[in-house]
Parts: sequence; C-alpha cells; structure tokens
Amino acid sequence: MFEPAIDAHVHLFPERLAEAIQRKLTEEADWELPHPITRSSIEAELSEAGVKRYVALPYVHEPGGARELNGWLTEQANDSERLLPFATVHPDDDDIDGIARDAFEAGARGLKFHCPVQECRPADTRIEPALEAAVEYDRPITYHGGTAPIYRDSPYVGKEHFRELIASYPQLRVNCAHMGTYEHEAFFEMAREHENVYLDTTFAMSTEAEEIMQFDPSTIDDETLIELSDSIMYGSDFPNIPYPYQAERAELLGRDLPEDVFRDIFYRTAADFLNIEVKTR
Repeated sequence: MFEPAIDAHVHLFPERLAEAIQRKLTEEADWELPHPITRSSIEAELSEAGVKRYVALPYVHEPGGARELNGWLTEQANDSERLLPFATVHPDDDDIDGIARDAFEAGARGLKFHCPVQECRPADTRIEPALEAAVEYDRPITYHGGTAPIYRDSPYVGKEHFRELIASYPQLRVNCAHMGTYEHEAFFEMAREHENVYLDTTFAMSTEAEEIMQFDPSTIDDETLIELSDSIMYGSDFPNIPYPYQAERAELLGRDLPEDVFRDIFYRTAADFLNIEVKTR
C-alpha cells in the first residue's frame, strides 16, 4: 500500500443496521460479504493496509433516522484518531436544514447521499436546504450518483443529473463514487471542466471489477489517472465489498504511475476534498 493513505469511502453503521444493509446487498446483488462490521475490526484492517484516515459515509433508507445516525457516527469519531465522519439527511425528513447544520456543528466533515437508495437526484429540490448548508459551512458532499454497480435503471442517477447539480451549485465540492461508472468518460469530462468535481475509485478500479460489476478497469488508462490525479481519490466501500480489501487497491498499485500521482490518488486529493491538513510522512 502507498502509505499513508486516506480511504475516502468506508461505511460504518450500528451493528443491527450494518447487518440489515449487508443482507439487502446480498439479496440484490448476490454478494457474499465476509468482512467485520464493528469499528475496531474495520480500523484494524484499514490500519494493516496503511490507511491513516478514513471517511465514514452514512445514509438512511427512510425519513426520521438521520439525526440519530449522524450523532452516533460523530460519537464514534470522538473515540477514534482515524475516523472522519460524514452526515446524511433523508429527502423526506422534516427540518433538513437543521439536521445538516447540527451535524456540521457536531463535527461532521461532509454529507453523503445514496441517490438510488434514497430516491433523490443529486440536486433534488427536497434536499436543497442541506446543499445550501454545505455551501455555507464549506463541507463537501459524496454522492452515489452513477449507475454502477447495480443501478443502470434508476431514474435518480447518471451524468445528466450530476451536470444539473454542478450547474446549480458550482461552489460545492462534490464527489461521485465509483468513478461515475458506467458513464465514467462523461464524469471524467466533468472533472476536467470543474475543479470542484471529484471521483473516487471504489469498485471501478478493483481487480474484481470485471467479475463483480462487469467493468474492466483497464479501460481507464494511465494517462487519464495522471491527468486527473488531483480529482481522483482512493475509496474502497469497505466492509461492504465481496472480495478481500487488498483487491480494492491492487489494480491501482500495479500501474506504472509516477510517485506524485500515487500520492495524489491515495492521500492528497482526498485531503483537498476534505479540506484537511496534508501530512505525507
């Protein structure tokens, strides 16, 4: 592993909720998910891989649960030197503005929306108060905004919806998970055109991507990774991955890339996205 690293895409939930999410993923995608779900176990595996900090991305399937989940994750972060907590809201929550602002005041580093699960577009008018709060507090947002790995037919994701977001909130720092696959070329173009658009490598650059999501990482060439290294950051989706953690980074580490590009992808770009101090040694 290129060390130190930031994993920009990890999921940490209370155990019962984590188990329910994994059951749902197993039902929908037929995945076996063998990894532990407790914070101590997650952090032990990340630490062994050289991950210094990680972003925990929450989301809620139904209205009414975001405030409690955000508070729980912030409490977990208070007991961890590695955890960078994000927060979430549900598009049908009451007081979306208050939920987002309270989370930021409590220490949340950004927001996460899982558009196909929460059934909202990235710039959905229902979540406007949260987006406006993110602008005011200078907090980034990570979206599951692409069609991979199992959302080709979702009306809530895709390149046009993300373009709507960028046009509506050009000052927001926004990350589309999974490199924007399966429309990665369009998302690369957005990253070229807008300095506030980021992509994380989750799933798309795994050695298991072809089997798990029918996507060949080699279609993303080294020149693109070099050109966009200040927009691309490493992420894993751990522990909700149906393969070993090492597979998430092995394809990237096997590339013949300059050291500065590796440092960008595995640390500096995420630090920029999160607006945190960079310490590479």
